[in-house]
Amino acid sequence: MSLRNDAFETAQLPIDDIESGQSILLVGDDTTALKTVFARLVAADADERSVVLATNAGGRSIQRLLDDARDGAGSRASILTAEGPGRGADVSTIDDLKDITQVGMQFSNLVGTSQQSTARFRSGIFLCSTIVSELDDTRSVYRFLNSNFLTELRRGDGIGVVAIDRSAELETDVDSMVTGMETSFNIRIDVEQTGPQTATLHLSGVPGSKGPVDITL
Repeated sequence: MSLRNDAFETAQLPIDDIESGQSILLVGDDTTALKTVFARLVAADADERSVVLATNAGGRSIQRLLDDARDGAGSRASILTAEGPGRGADVSTIDDLKDITQVGMQFSNLVGTSQQSTARFRSGIFLCSTIVSELDDTRSVYRFLNSNFLTELRRGDGIGVVAIDRSAELETDVDSMVTGMETSFNIRIDVEQTGPQTATLHLSGVPGSKGPVDITL
């Protein structure tokens, strides 16, 4: 079996492994629960790299989040952040989140650079809803996702996760936006927090995984 067809393991979550090339729309209204599930999906294994566009956290915060999900994953991450300074080769900054064309170019360059060290990658955006809040036209976000984020999955050996905070205050209707985005993704996971340290995942499009599953945060 070629590497292109090797699935990305999801041992930190009670779902089947994710095939290379798959895209995941992650939706929830509790940022903490959403962040935990996001990290468990995006944290890179030893032969992988994580490529993260972070709109609401600095590079070190994302590295710690990935380390919590998988031992050593923070050191295997390339992060493009809208908050805090760049730090070394692994953390770079966004000049202007509203310049979505430039952000797309920076993100694609980061994916390309990460593939120079290892072909397999897990990419993620946390939070895409923050990008929407910065732009007047949500169609620009759709174009960014299809022209940059999802295109990289078709070109390379990776999976991608886009997180949406349903509680975000946006000028557009969040549910309608999610419905519009969903058509471009293979998998949708809705995160419902059920307690201080528990959540339920409602799955759509995950092969071999049926019905909701409960997790500990």
